[in-house]
Amino acid sequence: MTSQRKILIVAYSGQGHVNPAIRFATRLIKMGVAVTVCTSESVVRRIDKETIPHGLTFAPFSDGHDGGKQPTTPLEQFVSDFATYGASAVAESISSAAAAGQLFNHLVYTTVIPWAARVADAHGVKASLLWCQPAAVLDSYYYYFNGYQELISSNGNNLTFPINFPGMPPLTIGDLPSFLLTTNPKEHEFLIPLMKDHVDVLKLGKRILVNSFNELEVQSLGAIKQIEYLPIGPLIPSEFLNGEDSSDNSLGEDFFDKKEDEYIQWLNTKPKSSVVYVSFGTIASFSMDQMEEMAIGLLESRRPFLWVIRDSEQAGRLSKIEELKKHGMIVGWCSQAVVLSHQAIGCFVMHCGWNSTAETLVAGVPAVVFPQWSDQPTNAKLLEDVWKTGVRVRRRERDGVVEGKEIERCVKMVMGDDDIKKNAVKWRELAREALNNGGSSTINLLAFLDEV
Repeated sequence: MTSQRKILIVAYSGQGHVNPAIRFATRLIKMGVAVTVCTSESVVRRIDKETIPHGLTFAPFSDGHDGGKQPTTPLEQFVSDFATYGASAVAESISSAAAAGQLFNHLVYTTVIPWAARVADAHGVKASLLWCQPAAVLDSYYYYFNGYQELISSNGNNLTFPINFPGMPPLTIGDLPSFLLTTNPKEHEFLIPLMKDHVDVLKLGKRILVNSFNELEVQSLGAIKQIEYLPIGPLIPSEFLNGEDSSDNSLGEDFFDKKEDEYIQWLNTKPKSSVVYVSFGTIASFSMDQMEEMAIGLLESRRPFLWVIRDSEQAGRLSKIEELKKHGMIVGWCSQAVVLSHQAIGCFVMHCGWNSTAETLVAGVPAVVFPQWSDQPTNAKLLEDVWKTGVRVRRRERDGVVEGKEIERCVKMVMGDDDIKKNAVKWRELAREALNNGGSSTINLLAFLDEV
């Protein structure tokens, strides 16, 4: 029966949304479901078509930013335009399919685009949210809009103020999603009503698909009786499950990037678990001062490192660039799935975005985390204090910079702590078990399809 089912997945254009959406689509296709992904033209144009599984179709639309988001474009404008053009495109996709006698059985939409649920409802199509962050983050938003807003707002300047949401791990103000804090920049204030809309439209869908797994978030998944989660993750590249030489690369690519071999050859020369991998995703950016401190920390750790710096001009301005090249390797891009799966990697220094966090958990690699914004502070709290697979850096009070000696301390601690290493191995095994046939995430996905 699954071969007759048609699902429309609507994905926001950020890589942190598109990648899990396509990985989810791939899993559905393997179960015989026909899947169409609707997202912006700029995204579809950049996708390496060789990485796309056979049977996946796209319904691209112009969001008014066909060159992608530019640095000068306000985020609010970009998100608003995506909503305006996207709502029309989704409505057209649903109507066209119906007119052709190819009705969509269900619509799945990612984080940041709650309007998709209303479009689906207006056309008589059931919808489910694919939450691209941990359940603990959506729980935090839910509690904020249901009784905790005043407590959080009135103590917003005290990052150590305890927040005890019922059924959840203990948090502090500083562990909450950044949009809920008084320090949230003015240009991000529009995201608070957007997240409220996410919570409000949950009543239109029975269950929430979440890129997590039962064993990882036992408390958060059951904390709020009004939310019924179906963890179907982690939605990760296939390299983590099949090894680097897997012939099944459909889940493995970042979908946007080209292969390079030089850094792999370099890693092949390094001892097991000896290399520090440093990467901060596609959005995070650092001041030159912070980059210099990172360089000091890496050099003082006296371990080989693979450092991804997307801005080649900034990399060239590092005062210790020649010394860095002697002790490590700096690249503009690398395949994160391939790198984290390499036996030489012993530590991941990262921003704690959810995709990277899930990938380091599945790879069994301990982490040093530099949370920046959005869900990252919550992810960092969970990684350090709940899953205990890494440490969070401590910032300098006067300017928020993380000093080189702090980076050195964290790297040495993570790479030398046997308990952290054991916990990393434990979560790696549990994550893989969840994705196996008979595993919790596979069972949950089948339960979802039974209702579609």
